[in-house]
Amino acid sequence: MTPAHDTPRAPRPLALVTGVGRTVGIGAGIAQRLAADGWDVAFTFWTPYDERMTWGVEAGATEAIAETLTARGAATAAIEADLSDPEAPAFVFDEAERRLGPVTALVMCHCESVDSGLLDTTVESFDRHFAVNARATWLLIREYGRRFAGAHGTGRIIALTSDHTVGNLPYGASKGALDRITLAAARELAHLGVTANAVNPGPVDTGWMSDGTREELLRLTPLGRLGTPRDTADLVSFLCSPQGGWINGQLLLSNGGLS
Repeated sequence: MTPAHDTPRAPRPLALVTGVGRTVGIGAGIAQRLAADGWDVAFTFWTPYDERMTWGVEAGATEAIAETLTARGAATAAIEADLSDPEAPAFVFDEAERRLGPVTALVMCHCESVDSGLLDTTVESFDRHFAVNARATWLLIREYGRRFAGAHGTGRIIALTSDHTVGNLPYGASKGALDRITLAAARELAHLGVTANAVNPGPVDTGWMSDGTREELLRLTPLGRLGTPRDTADLVSFLCSPQGGWINGQLLLSNGGLS
């Protein structure tokens, strides 16, 4: 009889999670939950984006996230990629497959998000938002669909979206395009047995909220608190599980009843 400590580890499916650049982010929360659920995790990050945002670069974040995933039993790979580059999605999949194997779940948390409205948005900003939030989403889903060879019913595509458009025109408009691209996959990849859903987590304070914004959102949320990365991670965990396999082609609100 083989000793228990010599028993080979059962293979873990691989989740590719994009936009995991900060330990406090939604992407990191999702990656940690999936690792705890029994997934290996490849994740992407893009340091120049954090450099130009108000929160700045979190030193050591990539290493800290990888260590947390490893502590939960996951094999992991961190992949730096500029998703505004149309060649990046294929590169990301190539790296994930080379280092960890085929991707079973694609969870897209990446975004470009710079506030501007109808009158002050620049063409450059508008194009960058659509390149990252919409075009990269399409290209990632396309790579996934071309490469997926898992068992029918096991594949998962999940994209995080938003309905925030007023004063944030290019972000909201590009997220609207992301919705349609993601939900189309539920039909167009049906032959693979892959589910595809978009999740709107509502406002989650990961360091971008002012005191006034925080107070206003608390007032508007019936449950009296702000969303957390774990709230979103719980839903993504369910959607990636066998029990979540009948949820397909949906735009899901996970926002505590925010009005």
